[in-house]
Order: sequence, then C-alpha cells, then structure tokens
Amino acid sequence: RLSCSPFGLQLCCQGPAVTSVLDLRQADGRKVLRSSIREFLCSEAMFHLGVPTTRAGSCVSSQSTVVRDAFYDGNPRPEPCAVVLRLAPTFLRFGSFEIFKPRDEHTGRAGPSVGRDDIRLQMLDSARPGQLAIPRAGIPQRALAQKHLTSTVHSWVESGLKGQVRLQGPVGQGRTAVSTRVPRWVPLGTTHSCLSGRYDPDHVCNASDTAGRYSYSKQPEVCKWNLQKLAEALDPALPLELAEAILAEEFDAEFGRHYLQKMRRKLGLVQTEQEGDGALVAQLLETMHLTGADFTNSFYLLNSFPTAPESPDLDGFLAALTAQCASLEELRLAFRPQMDPRQLSMMLMLAQSNPQLLALIGTRASLARELERVEQQSRLEQLSEAELHGKNRSRWAAWLHNYRARLEKDREASSDAATWQAERTRVMRANNPKYVLRNYIAQGAIEAAESGDFSEVRRVLKLLETPYGGEAEAEAAEPAEASEAAEETGGAAGRRRSYSSKPPLWAAELCVT
Repeated sequence: RLSCSPFGLQLCCQGPAVTSVLDLRQADGRKVLRSSIREFLCSEAMFHLGVPTTRAGSCVSSQSTVVRDAFYDGNPRPEPCAVVLRLAPTFLRFGSFEIFKPRDEHTGRAGPSVGRDDIRLQMLDSARPGQLAIPRAGIPQRALAQKHLTSTVHSWVESGLKGQVRLQGPVGQGRTAVSTRVPRWVPLGTTHSCLSGRYDPDHVCNASDTAGRYSYSKQPEVCKWNLQKLAEALDPALPLELAEAILAEEFDAEFGRHYLQKMRRKLGLVQTEQEGDGALVAQLLETMHLTGADFTNSFYLLNSFPTAPESPDLDGFLAALTAQCASLEELRLAFRPQMDPRQLSMMLMLAQSNPQLLALIGTRASLARELERVEQQSRLEQLSEAELHGKNRSRWAAWLHNYRARLEKDREASSDAATWQAERTRVMRANNPKYVLRNYIAQGAIEAAESGDFSEVRRVLKLLETPYGGEAEAEAAEPAEASEAAEETGGAAGRRRSYSSKPPLWAAELCVT
C-alpha cells in the first residue's frame, strides 16, 4: 500500500500472504480480467452517480493467464489476469478493527491484537479529520458515534437507491469503510436485479449466497449488523453499551428518514412532506414488483409524467410505462423451479417428518422460495400476454392516480406553478439516472476485452460519466440498435443494443459469483 495526499493508493491484488475470496482455491495471488473490469466500471459508475466510494485509478491487463472455475461447476478455464489500482482517503474498514475482537465463546478464537488499546487508539487517530467519523480524544463520544451512524446510513441509502450495483453481495465488514465510502466494489451480478432490471426486493446478486442473507431487502439489516460488529470492536474506546443504545434507538429512524427523503426527490415532491408519502412509495414499489417493471427506466419515465389533471398525454405515458414491465416469457423464466422435482419432494417429506433437521441444515427458506416459484409458475401458465398487459396497465393506472393527487398537493404549496414544475423536473433529472451499469452491458465489455478489444470498456466508461443523460457525449456513445432476433441469439453481434433499454432475455442466464 502506498500513501499520498489527499488519497491513499491501494493495489487491489492478492497474494499468498493476503489470500482473499477471489483466490481461496489456489492462493496464487492472481485477479482475473473478468472481475477486474466489473469492479473498475462499477466503482466509477457509483462515483458519477454521487455515491461515496473509492475510485478506480486504473485497470491494467496482463498477458499472464490463470485457471479459474468461475461458476464452480467443474469447468475451469484459463483467464487473462489484471490488476486494479484503487484510490481513497483511507482504506480503514470495519473489518480492520476485528483484530481487537475478544475471544469468541463458541469458537474460542480471538483477534491477534486483543487488549491492545494502544494500537486501537493509533488506528482511530490515524485518519485525518473528516475521514473517520468515530470517537477520538476530546470529542463527545455520543455526538461522533451518531455522526458516523447517520453518514453511514445515508451512504447506504444513496448506494441503494441512486445506483444499480449497490447490491455488492456479501456486505461484510471488509466491504464497509469507516469513511462511509464503499472501499471496493465486488463484481457481482446486477442483471434483472431489483434496481437495474425487473424489480425484485428479494433479489440475490451473488449466486453463491444460496440462503439469501444479502438479498436487497436485507441490506439495511446487514448494515446494522456491521455497525454492531464495529461497536464491539471499538469497545472500550466507545463503550459498547452506548453504541448499542444508539443503534437500538436511532438506526431504524435515521434510515427511514433518509430513505423517504431520497424517494421524495426521485418522485419530484419538492415542496411539502406528507404523512402518506411512505405509503405512496410502498405502493409504487409493490406495483413495480407485481408488474416486474424495470426499476431504473420506470423512475426515469416518471421525470416526464404529465401533471395536468386532464392531460391528453396520459394514455401515451401509461403505454410507455407498461412497456417497461416484464413480459410473460421473462416472468416464466424468472420463476422457473430451481429444484429437481424429486429433491423438492424429499424436502417436503423432511419438513413434515423432521422439521428440526430441515431448520438445522438451513434449507427452510430455500424450500419456501421454491414452493413460491412453483405456485407462481402455475399461475403464469394459465395467463395470456394480453391478460398480463391488462393487469399491468390497471395496476399502474391506479398508482398514477394517487401520484397525480399527491403532486397536485405539492404544486398547491408553491406560489408559482411554472417555478414548481421547473424545480420538480430539475430534482427528478438529478436523481433518476438514464444509464446504469447493467450486468449484460458489463458482460459485453468483458467479452470484447478478453478478445483484445478494449474499446467497449472505454465506451461504457464514457457513458457512465453522464448517467443522467442529456449529454451529447453520452448520446454519441449509444450503439446502433440491433434487431430483436439478433438480440435474442446471444451472439456478440446481437448483444449490441441501446444502453438504456431493458435487459434482453439472454441476460437472465448470466450468473456471477
């Protein structure tokens, strides 16, 4: 690691002495080009969306190759290597303080520096002012602890709602920086996720997270867990009782407050805060979930929602919005059963005969999800495309009716309707991106780079620098539209499509661990 002002430099590569999850198979210290490109593009995308994050200084490819079994399916292949250089004010992470962890009553293990309060204080004092929002000598502990909590939660909400790759998979202490910047973007899946494609609050971006511990809906819960572990590691510099009291009393309220503030901006509610805003947001997300709407594109379309009560453009807007909903084919693909029928039958028998064993091996949640998929698949088989379209249109029409009524209240609170409309449009365009790093976009860049062509990586990077659209450079980076037939073939030529369009069907087959 090298340090310089105002950023530190971290070579994000692994070796036998610093083995990471990327090289646990052989501890050979090599990072592959595939994951390096995802990490490089993802962190830069988050930065330009305004999410606190480290930066990707460079991604350097190599002629060296290493054998990797990318999907753990017994089909290893040689892949080109790469090195990612990251920049940040500090690389201290929550997990950095685990070296002070006291002996665990279950495992009997303790951190290598347990009891070394002198080292702990040196670490707390090592960051420059403004980088480390946790207690230091001479500053009220509760105030600083609350500042850290608030800023961390706000960072989490922003990365969850402004971006699309905020689902960084295992949100452990090693992925949460004390400066509230995300220290390193893990190159996990984003296609058809809750934010960059079909909205699914239970989406799990990491294919190896079979239990769904880090699903999107559980990210706030895991963030709170991370803060609890940080509090344990900081004791006695920050008394554990004080930290736990703050978490219990204030985390949920702070998170909810920032979440609603962000969603109001995304919906263009710029004048007033209403008691029913939380319900309106919940109804919107439920509508997105039921219709399988594209999260990013649905919010982007709301930028141009006709606010006039009798606007003749409403039918056209509703048609554009329902076009962002999942097709019947896409839903059938998403809800196809994952278990072999014989395995499912065995699990059901075990649930009846020995539920304790089922709970012990941790398959109860998986079984419930599988039964839900089977039930949903059965309903979809009895549904026609026309019936699905009618249901989607009715659901969106109902929500838009409530949304328009809320916008009218917001407009009435302004002294000038034209000024209100201009401010609403400005705020929404600054909070609802047009371009996000969808997994199929990253996959196209990776495939080209692995064949020696890095032009697509550069094109995507340029596009992500203007995520909110409207820039000539971004529009110039749009590839020519491919035919639908070519898109669905999965061939390299057929994968070129507008970067702001819904993910193609073949993208649902992408699996990233």
